Amino acid sequence: MNGIEVIVLLDIGGLEDKEKLEKHLKKEGFKVVEGEDFVYTAQSSTTTFSTKAYILEVFKKGLQKNKFNDANLIFLLNETPYPTYFYDKTTNDFELAQVEK
Repeated sequence: MNGIEVIVLLDIGGLEDKEKLEKHLKKEGFKVVEGEDFVYTAQSSTTTFSTKAYILEVFKKGLQKNKFNDANLIFLLNETPYPTYFYDKTTNDFELAQVEK
C-alpha cells in the first residue's frame, strides 16, 4: 500500500501567529508547500475516513491554540477534492459548509 497523498488548503483571516500554527502542523506530520501560503502536504497510511478525521482534528487543535477571525479548510486525498469545511467558533469545531443551490 502506497498510502494517501494529502494536500490541505487553509483559508484563514486574521491569524495572530502563523509560525505557532505551522509548528503544530509540522509536529503532526504536515509539511508547508514552499511558495504557497497556508498550503500543506502529508502522506497517510490509514483509510480515507481516518485520514479525513485526522486532518480535521489536527487543524482544529492548531486553530484552538491561536487567535483568528475565520477559517475555511479544503483538502484533497490522492487528488480527489473533498467538500469545504468552515471553523465554527460556537462549537469550536469544523463544520461541513453548505452549498447553496
